[in-house]
Amino acid sequence: MKVIVVEDGTRTELTIDRPVVRVGRAVDNEIRLQSNLVSRHHCRIEQGPEGTWILDLESSNGTQVNGEKVKRKLLANGDRLAVGRAHLQVFFAETTEPGETNRLDFSREGTGMATLSGDAQRERENLRVFARVARELVRETDLQRLLRSIVDSAIALVGAERGFLLLADAVAATDPKVKPDTATMKVRIARSFDREDIPVPATRLSLGIARKVVETSEPLISVDAGRDDRFTGMASVEDLKLRSVMCTPIAIDGRVEGVLYVDNRLQQSAFGEDDLELLRLFADLASIALRNARMVVELVERASKLSVSARQIELLNEQLGRKVRDRDTELAVVRAELSRERGRYDYGQIVGASEGMRRVFHQLDKIIESELPVLIHGESGTGKELIARAIHYNGARKEKPFVTENCAALPDTLLESELFGHARGAFTGAHRAKKGLLEQADGGTLFLDEIGDMSPEMQKKLLRVLQEGEFRMLGSDQRIHVDVRVIAASHRDLEQLVREGKFREDLFYRVNVLAVRLPALRERREDIPLLAEALLARAARDASRPVPVLPREVIASLSAYDWPGNVRELENEMRRLVVLAGEEVRLEHLSAAVLERRPIPGSPHAAFALDSTANIREAVADLERRSIEAAIKQANGNKSKAAQLLGISRFALQRKLDKYGLLESHDDDSVDEPTPAGTPE
Repeated sequence: MKVIVVEDGTRTELTIDRPVVRVGRAVDNEIRLQSNLVSRHHCRIEQGPEGTWILDLESSNGTQVNGEKVKRKLLANGDRLAVGRAHLQVFFAETTEPGETNRLDFSREGTGMATLSGDAQRERENLRVFARVARELVRETDLQRLLRSIVDSAIALVGAERGFLLLADAVAATDPKVKPDTATMKVRIARSFDREDIPVPATRLSLGIARKVVETSEPLISVDAGRDDRFTGMASVEDLKLRSVMCTPIAIDGRVEGVLYVDNRLQQSAFGEDDLELLRLFADLASIALRNARMVVELVERASKLSVSARQIELLNEQLGRKVRDRDTELAVVRAELSRERGRYDYGQIVGASEGMRRVFHQLDKIIESELPVLIHGESGTGKELIARAIHYNGARKEKPFVTENCAALPDTLLESELFGHARGAFTGAHRAKKGLLEQADGGTLFLDEIGDMSPEMQKKLLRVLQEGEFRMLGSDQRIHVDVRVIAASHRDLEQLVREGKFREDLFYRVNVLAVRLPALRERREDIPLLAEALLARAARDASRPVPVLPREVIASLSAYDWPGNVRELENEMRRLVVLAGEEVRLEHLSAAVLERRPIPGSPHAAFALDSTANIREAVADLERRSIEAAIKQANGNKSKAAQLLGISRFALQRKLDKYGLLESHDDDSVDEPTPAGTPE
């Protein structure tokens, strides 16, 4: 009888002259298969007078003949059997016709496969199974499933009945000072050949054999343990009546941390030396898989700890955020308290803590409560429009429009059209009617910047509006009544223009009901550091860049400069620094005018500069003291004139003389003139 066996792509031809041929996974079968789907004793082929029969031996997965599952069946020549994943074809003739043999065309069969038998076939099968097991072990990262797979694979690899895996506990495995012993090892996995767990206590396997393997770090095989002289006196061997036993150490990083133990209690010589070598190689592979699985477990634990730490950091950030918000609230309260010192209203957009600005804030407190016209006087760039906005948005008209116009930017014809509006067809190009700024500002505030540059004709027309509260659009006879509060501003001295006949006196008295004088930046140098920081932060925010640091020497240079363009010039300088500087502003980043400290001609501060080595408070104090000395010298000792030069009251000058100890040095030679009527003290 000839049997052709195809399993996992390997084709083998066997000639068998026995009357009974056993097929299964156990080593005592005439046809031994490797598939885990094949039972240890799967089926039997019997030859008798009636013919050849196939008998299924109560296998787990059954036996099929030509695709039909059978218990017992008479075979015909060329019938195909399916046993697990293996396919067998039976021939009863002495030779097999090529055509018949070629009909055995299974999907797993490859082309060009050689016919193998004996040791070469087993070696090929072992290599294939070993490769498959290695692939499965490498893929598995769950530690418990990996341990179970190691034992099941070892049983299948050598055809054992049972398998056990002993591993050291966590302390012995991780502490290099503790030498692993079977006393510190536990049976982690116990499995049978049918892939079932065995509820095995330690007495069901020989710990003596395992101990010998751990002590020698060498694998061990016994073909009949009960008669093996090496195990004489081992009660476990005699009690369990062990026959075939193999045991090999599992070493991780050169240190024995476990034992792989397989046995067959009923069959002698179930294992050979080649099985021991195969089990030893498999144990080395298992140790690598165990180490990888442990590393995965450690990484998972670390990731879990990092996740917990990240959550803790998140909670701490939330707590810190709440604290910052609480601090911000406290800071807002403090700022509110400080604002009371500056005035009763919100002047948060105006940066300034100098005495001159405090005087402006207190003056604004009174102006805001009224509805009278206001005239703001100050050099270009001092923030006149900012003051006008503060008056409007803190007053009773804050819900109404705030309209602005620069009188110096437009010629009379356009300015008149802008202020009063025009009817359709009033002039060439007037295709539709247009509301003037006066009408747009009805109920609110109209801010007229640089009113001193307005022509006499426009001054006359504006005066009529202020007197009568009504006007006519260009090209229209209809009078429009408006309720507008006018705030005017000019960098020119309107009183001097009145004397020169360049500004109408009656209009001057109309707009100059309430007056606010804004000090130039050089007159409030102590505000320069605050303004520089605020304007630099605003410029960085607008440019989406980090805010550069302003070192002490840079602030000193900024404070020493006279700033003829006032706050507007300082703002432009800060915008330059945001572009030119990196993380920190250096002196070379400053413009040439600031570095050279070119003062305004005739300024009392033109003769000296700040010491850049002093801190900002000392620098400002030194500048203030020297400014006072220069002003008194220029005024020939007259304190009233010196106060006017400095832009402060005589009373404030007297206090600063006391503060800096300058009183005695100027008492003897100071000759004061009487204070003119109406001059604020």
